[in-house]
Amino acid sequence: MARVSTKHDVVVVGAGNAAFSAAITAREAGASVLVLEKAPFELRGGNTRFTGGLYRIALDGRDAVHELIPSLTEADDDTFVMEPYDADAYYDDVVRLSDGWCDPTLIRMTVDLSFETACWLRDHGVQFRLYPTSQHRDGKRVWPDHAMLSTVDGGEGLSNTLFDAAASAGVEIEYGAAVQDFVLDEDGGVAGVVYRQGGSVKTAHAGAVVLGCGGFEANPEMRVRYLGPGWDQALVRGTQYNTGEVLARVLELGAQPVGNWSSAHAVPLDAYAPDTGDLALRALPSRTSYMFGIMVNIHAQRFVDEGSDFKLYTYAKNGIEVLRQPGAIAYQIFDAQMTELVVEATPGYIVPVTTDLSESRTGRAAAHASKATKNPIVADSIEELAQKLNLDVAALTQTVDEYNAAVQEGDFDPTILDGKGTRGLDLPKSNWALRLEKPPYTAYVIACGITFTYGGIKIDEDARVIGLTNEPIPGLFATGEITGGFFYANYPAGAGLMRGAVFGRIAGEAAARVAAGASAVGA
Repeated sequence: MARVSTKHDVVVVGAGNAAFSAAITAREAGASVLVLEKAPFELRGGNTRFTGGLYRIALDGRDAVHELIPSLTEADDDTFVMEPYDADAYYDDVVRLSDGWCDPTLIRMTVDLSFETACWLRDHGVQFRLYPTSQHRDGKRVWPDHAMLSTVDGGEGLSNTLFDAAASAGVEIEYGAAVQDFVLDEDGGVAGVVYRQGGSVKTAHAGAVVLGCGGFEANPEMRVRYLGPGWDQALVRGTQYNTGEVLARVLELGAQPVGNWSSAHAVPLDAYAPDTGDLALRALPSRTSYMFGIMVNIHAQRFVDEGSDFKLYTYAKNGIEVLRQPGAIAYQIFDAQMTELVVEATPGYIVPVTTDLSESRTGRAAAHASKATKNPIVADSIEELAQKLNLDVAALTQTVDEYNAAVQEGDFDPTILDGKGTRGLDLPKSNWALRLEKPPYTAYVIACGITFTYGGIKIDEDARVIGLTNEPIPGLFATGEITGGFFYANYPAGAGLMRGAVFGRIAGEAAARVAAGASAVGA
C-alpha cells in the first residue's frame, strides 16, 4: 500500500494555544498550513482546553484593561481595584520565582510582547474577562498576584475560539494524527513529518515545521526518568496526549535540551480526581486555598509554609511538596472562619454522581488513607476530624494546638502579604495565619497534580530550535511547553499561556518566511 503524502508550506504539530498562535500567524503570512492534532476531535485542544484561560499580561492601567475588554463600563470600573503591573514587575516575578535560572532574553520578550499578543488574541476572537478568582478590599475586587484577565469560558472558550479562527483563516486540521518522525532534506534540515493516523502512516512534506505539542507530563515512565522516583504516582491535570514522544524524537535528532528537567508545574489536587484530565471537570479538582488553613501529611505534620506568598506564586510548586510526603497524600484543614475564602478561591470539587472514581489509582490510596468516600470531610472537633481522616488523634491535636499557640495577633488581610504569621515554630506560616478554633472543621484529601514539565528543547529569539552545536536546526521551530529555559521550579500563573502565544506568533512568522524562501529556491 502506497504511503499517503501531502505538501504544505508549514506543518504545525499540536493544537493548543501555542500551536494555533503559530498556525494562524503563518497562514496570515501567506503560507499553506497543516495542523496535526494527536487527539481525536472530541478530545482536541491539548492542555489549553483544561486551563482557566488565565493570561499574565503587563498592564499599565485601566485603559489597557478596557482595550482588552471593550465591554467594560464606567460602572464596572467602580467594582474593582486596578493595580498597574508593568513589564519590569512581570519580568522580576518570573526571575524571582525561577531563582534567577530562567533565560533572561526569552522572558524579556515574553513580558514585553504580552500586551501586544493579548491584543492579537482579542483581534482573533478571544474574549477576555476579569479573572473570576479574586479577593475583596473595601467592597471591591482585587487581584493581589497581578493576574487579572482570563478568557470567557476559560480554556474551553479559548480552545474553541482558536480552532474557529484557524479554520476561518484556511488552516487545515487533521485529528488522530500522531507524529512519529521527521522528514530530513539532503542538508539535514527538517522538511516535514511522518505521522500515524488510524491504520495508515502518512508523510506531510513542508518548508518548515513548528512544534507546539507539549511536554511529557502524561508519560509516567518519562516522569520517573527525568523528574525522579515517585513521579509515576502523580495525577495528570490536563490532556492524556502529552506523552513526550515528539520531544524524545527531536532530542534524538540533535536538538539541545535545556531547562529544569527535574521539576514541573504541579499543584495540590483533589485526591479523588481522575488519573488524567476530565473535560467535564476541567480545573475544578484543584485544591489551591491552602494559604487560608494548614496542610498536614499522614503523620499529621505540617510540611510547607502555607502562607509564604500569594496563591498564584506558590500553587505550581506546592503539588511537588505533596508528592514528597509519605504515600504522596496530604490533607488541607480549615475551620469555619475560612469557609467563604475557600469557596471563593477554589470552588468545591464534588464527584458527579455519574462519575465513579472509586477505582482510580490515587482515589483508592486516598480512600484507604482517610476512610473517606469523597471530599470534603467535615467534623465538629479536631479529634473527630482526625478519626475521619484516619490520622493519629494525638498527633493532629498536638499539631493544631502548637500552630494555634504560635499564631500572632494582627489584622488578617488576604489582599496583601499581611505578615500575620506564626512565631516559634520550626516551620512557620508567614501570612494569613488564623487559629483553627471555630467548628465545623473541613478537610480535603489531596494528591499531586502535574500540569506541564519545565525541561524541553532550546529555542532562540526567532523560535528556531537550537541544536547541540548551538546552531539552529534548519526548518524547525518550537513554542509552548515543549520548550525549556523559561521556568525553573516555579512560575507565576498565567505566564505559561502567554509564553506559548508570544513565541507561537514568532514561530509562525519565521516558519512562513523560511517556507517562502524554500519555495522560491524550489521554483
